[in-house]
Amino acid sequence: MKTSIIILTLNQLSYTKECIESIRKFTESSTYEIIVVDNNSTDGTVDWLREQQDITAIYNQTNKGFPAGCNQGIRIAKGSDILLLNNDIVVTTNWLENLRTALYSGDQIGAVGCVTNNSSYYQQIDKSYETLSDMHNFAAGFNISSQDKWEERLKLVGYCMLIKKDVVDMVGLLDERFTPGNYEDDDYSLRIRKAGYKLILCKDTFIHHYGSVSFKEQGDAYSELMLSNSNKFKEKWGFHPDYNQHIRFEIIDMIESGLEDHINILEVGCACGGTLLQIKNLYKNAVLHGIELNDQAADVASLVSNVKSFDIENESLFDYEKGYFDYIIFADVLEHLKDPWKVLHQIKDYLKPDGHIIASIPNIMHYSVMSGLLQRGQWNYTKSGILDETHLRFFTYDSIQRMFMNAHYKEISITGKEIYNSKAEKFIGELSKFSNGAMLQQFTVYQYLIKAKNTDLYNKLKYINDNDCSTTDIFELIFTHKDQEMIDQILHSEEIDGCKVLNSIGVSFFENGKHERVIPFFLEAIELNPSDKEVLYNISYFLNYVGEDQMSADYLNRLRIVDTNLSKQLESIFL
Repeated sequence: MKTSIIILTLNQLSYTKECIESIRKFTESSTYEIIVVDNNSTDGTVDWLREQQDITAIYNQTNKGFPAGCNQGIRIAKGSDILLLNNDIVVTTNWLENLRTALYSGDQIGAVGCVTNNSSYYQQIDKSYETLSDMHNFAAGFNISSQDKWEERLKLVGYCMLIKKDVVDMVGLLDERFTPGNYEDDDYSLRIRKAGYKLILCKDTFIHHYGSVSFKEQGDAYSELMLSNSNKFKEKWGFHPDYNQHIRFEIIDMIESGLEDHINILEVGCACGGTLLQIKNLYKNAVLHGIELNDQAADVASLVSNVKSFDIENESLFDYEKGYFDYIIFADVLEHLKDPWKVLHQIKDYLKPDGHIIASIPNIMHYSVMSGLLQRGQWNYTKSGILDETHLRFFTYDSIQRMFMNAHYKEISITGKEIYNSKAEKFIGELSKFSNGAMLQQFTVYQYLIKAKNTDLYNKLKYINDNDCSTTDIFELIFTHKDQEMIDQILHSEEIDGCKVLNSIGVSFFENGKHERVIPFFLEAIELNPSDKEVLYNISYFLNYVGEDQMSADYLNRLRIVDTNLSKQLESIFL
């Protein structure tokens, strides 16, 4: 079996030489053929290629671009697999052997890629080195084949992409609409996956990548090309290739289950399923579900998990089992909803009693927004970011906290991702004259990450509110919950008569012998309604019972003002 290594060149001879010399050094000669497609180089590349005995070359008279050039190479390839390799790559020990081991580890695997020092889409690892010699020393210890280091991916970046020839024959050639290059690898990755194959990133294989040496020289033209080709991809597939394929590692990091645990996860707004797929890589026993409004993206995500395409605000979730999910994820979704408060409230029913919501929400108080508003009166919507033109709601730390508390979640953790610079420091310094120190940090936070735990406490408190419960029933319902947790839940619930329920809980603790837990509930109740005669009666009675005669008398006097007859009844008991 032989690999056909296809390399495109457009000048940059020194990089090409280094690339091919590294292939010769670190690859068994009988295992590959090199096909170089030159796109009309003028720097001596053609002359050098003509001198090489182990290279098959195609010499184009014009620059046909990357997709068309690769297709030329594929057409004449003789190998059992095709390797698309950039000419600014330096390969390393065991590189091809490791990639082929992964590629042929299963019939369902269609293509594989590796990690490097310079790449997009999370294929770059944080490794610095001073010289190529240092790099090779690092790679020698790194490039040890291990299936545990393979990850399935939505896409592979095309700087080094090894594909089975049978898969190429089935899927077809690269789409030349993306000429001169960029996003043809996104397109090809998707076509491979839609044909029923998996893409594997081999995190056991490292090569060096200088990085887009041909395109870098184009400056603004390169940015325009990226925009043009991303639009071409969107026109073809119905979704944006970048926005819809993100992997939200910071969201995944908030999952605290064991790697072997059997967990059920729902992602609302799952796009193409990049985050769900990474969860699957880590949590092998996870059962994954997704909801995605974009039909085309949902179709792609369905290759990863059980995905439904509908508007969560307009359609019922009845198909999901209540109390089923360990985690429900809203990654940059709630700000797009008309009524996120209602959605958070309704979706609680589908969490397990100890399940969690994990969310990310942009911070409208970030200095980039506030400086424009306060200094120039600007509130300009953009295609992406905090003022994304599709955002319907805007949030601060306080409004996020209140939203989750009002939806009856507990253990609400909110952490900030900061982005700021010297301009921000100057602006925030000016604000320090008018704002307290605790608030100032909020101007540096670009996005909040939220984790909130479900609780059945609200349902219990609502039951107490709506029904004539005995003190024994109340005690059995709530005695395992923390006092402050119950008080906070009651005080932040508009549907609950706080004074009534606080009083009932205080009485239940008293009658069931938990005297140390009584007073906080009576005090909170009387704070809500200072003239409630039932609470005044109960707190005076309890204080007298525990020997606090003076305090009892104070509340008795307050009761006397509100209801003379009831105060006389209580006085007769005290005698």
